[in-house]
Amino acid sequence: MALTDPPIAAPAALPASGSPHASRAAAGTRGLSPSQSLVLLASIVVAFLAASSAPSPLYALYREAWGFSALMLTLIFAVYAFALLAGLLVFGGLSDHIGRRPVLVTALLLELGSVLLFRFATDVSWLLAARSLQGLATGIATATLSAALLDLNRERGALVNSVAPMLGMALGALGAGAIAQYADQPAGPIFDLLFVLLGLQLLPSLALSETAPRRDGAWQSLKPRLAVPAQAWSTMRLILPMNSAQWALGGFFLSLGPSLARSVTGLHAPLIGASLIATLVLSGAVSVMAMRGRPPLQALRLAAVASVLGLLLTLWGVRAHGVALLYVGSAIAGIGFGAGFNASVRSLVPLAPDHQRGAMMAAFFVFSYLAFSMPALLAGLAVGRFGLEPTALGFAVVLLLLCAGALWAISRAAPRRSSP
Repeated sequence: MALTDPPIAAPAALPASGSPHASRAAAGTRGLSPSQSLVLLASIVVAFLAASSAPSPLYALYREAWGFSALMLTLIFAVYAFALLAGLLVFGGLSDHIGRRPVLVTALLLELGSVLLFRFATDVSWLLAARSLQGLATGIATATLSAALLDLNRERGALVNSVAPMLGMALGALGAGAIAQYADQPAGPIFDLLFVLLGLQLLPSLALSETAPRRDGAWQSLKPRLAVPAQAWSTMRLILPMNSAQWALGGFFLSLGPSLARSVTGLHAPLIGASLIATLVLSGAVSVMAMRGRPPLQALRLAAVASVLGLLLTLWGVRAHGVALLYVGSAIAGIGFGAGFNASVRSLVPLAPDHQRGAMMAAFFVFSYLAFSMPALLAGLAVGRFGLEPTALGFAVVLLLLCAGALWAISRAAPRRSSP
């Protein structure tokens, strides 16, 4: 099935959207009701992404305390993404074979361990270990949570998969930024709060309704691979340029965005950097809600236009040290991020049967997190040589070219995909 302008319909062979009972009956287990499971899974997505963005406002404080470079900062950021990719590649399809619940519970336990490492960190080596374990936990959880949400309800699951990560990143960044600004020892309360939240989610996770029946091949599924169904490859190739540009933008904001906000505004409060991250992801969440009823191809076109306009304004704001331009540009770019991410997920959902859903979402997030991490790491290298603002300007120009190319490809595909 290709990416088309008409609304996506569920394949006839699969349970209809909003009929989670079919999946639960197939799995043959009982637990929380489908609606309770959906709420719990959404809250876990928010918690994982909040935990991933919470360290961002603290990096400047860590640098002042321990004296590491901008390159080390981006390395701390990148090691998270590399560990996440490893988790996706090795464990991304495991829940298709042994069930969603045991994989998710394992990921929660690993995430709790990473929070403890953050809580008691005394130097940069602790941060590297904490981010590595956190990345592995998030990689294992990402494909499992995405697939479980789609198992329960295809339409609501796709919506939660798009909105919850952005809400989580915003809450993590803003919450950590506020605590860092007003607490004498911010790491303690930030990670204590996350540990309690994740611990409270672990217990009901043991009672989750299983939506994926056990299948043979669990050990074989651990072999690193990108398992994209043949019918999904053309759609994956079409969305990759736009999706890559948006995730690269997100990676830049989460790694160097706080430093850029301090440079443009002249203010050094942790909440300033957190507010720039929140501007991007909250506007993305709003755009997901606004665009969820539009055909995916149309949403991708609008996402490309919004991304180009947002990046141009952001460039202007950085160049002119215009605070309003920086934040308005970030908000518009966030609209493109949210609309494009949701359209990508909705485009791919119908293209994989139930038993391949976890593996396909793992492949999608592998591509996404490669775009999220590699440009940010290169930007960290460039900052050491050229400075923050020249690097930000060059980064934005590259993303502009990628968005413009993606818009051209999507526009060319539109007549072919919409023709009978």
